[in-house]
Amino acid sequence: MKNQRRINTLFNVHYQGVHKPLFKDMHHAILRLTWPRFLLFACGLWLLMNAVFAALYVLGGDCISNARAGSWGDSFIFSVQTSATIGYGVLAPTTTYANVVVIAEALISLVFTALLTGLTFAKFSRPTARIIFSEKATIANFYHLPTLIFRVANSRVNEIVDATINVVLTRLETTPEGVKMRRIYDLKLTRSRSPVFVLTWNVMHPIDEHSPFYQKTLEDLEREQAELIITLSGLDSTYSQPIHTRHLYHYSDVLFGHRPVDLLTESKGERYIDFTQFHLTEPSPLT
Repeated sequence: MKNQRRINTLFNVHYQGVHKPLFKDMHHAILRLTWPRFLLFACGLWLLMNAVFAALYVLGGDCISNARAGSWGDSFIFSVQTSATIGYGVLAPTTTYANVVVIAEALISLVFTALLTGLTFAKFSRPTARIIFSEKATIANFYHLPTLIFRVANSRVNEIVDATINVVLTRLETTPEGVKMRRIYDLKLTRSRSPVFVLTWNVMHPIDEHSPFYQKTLEDLEREQAELIITLSGLDSTYSQPIHTRHLYHYSDVLFGHRPVDLLTESKGERYIDFTQFHLTEPSPLT
């Protein structure tokens, strides 16, 4: 559809009718780029700038010493030397027109370099979480009570201080008036905070009579288009800055009658965590 955009890949929702000019929020848009796309964007913009100024030099005729008249290639090389302040002394402007273009390019190059340096620093200085979520959420008995269990891990193996995790269930419901709406329910966890999150964390939600999962089957979750939204935040001890991340489990990612495989083993008084089994589950019948 026209003027349609994706609002969030987490929910895979689109919206339309909202006009958001790129230039009014370009800083945010650039910072959201991945590093490969950011580098491609910066290199492409730099090449485009030099290509435009090379064309301007060509329009000036024979205005660059030791360059072939009308040669876009020689003009491009001269533009690169000007924008990068290299100055080999071989190519030089010879007319007033060329000097004016050089002044304009020098000013634009200064602004471009300053902006690119700032954006690069901003991307480098942004703390990011490296949190792994288990591929599946499981429901198994724990202390004789059905319990929703999934696993998270800090792949950097550094400390995340005062880590806090929140889990909500979203599902479609129909009101008595026949209005369909998506409701959000907070899930009570056995432990929602960790003073120091270093390796792994089994997140558990007991399914009692107060839980929105109470007496639900996979067919019920499918009919309600249920989804679990997880947010985790804390203070990264390396950056000394807050970090956050989020994850989503679709109803099809919930395994009934399974539990995560134990990662911890002991040998000769030493404890080991086997991350090769991080996503594995094993049957655990619900009784």
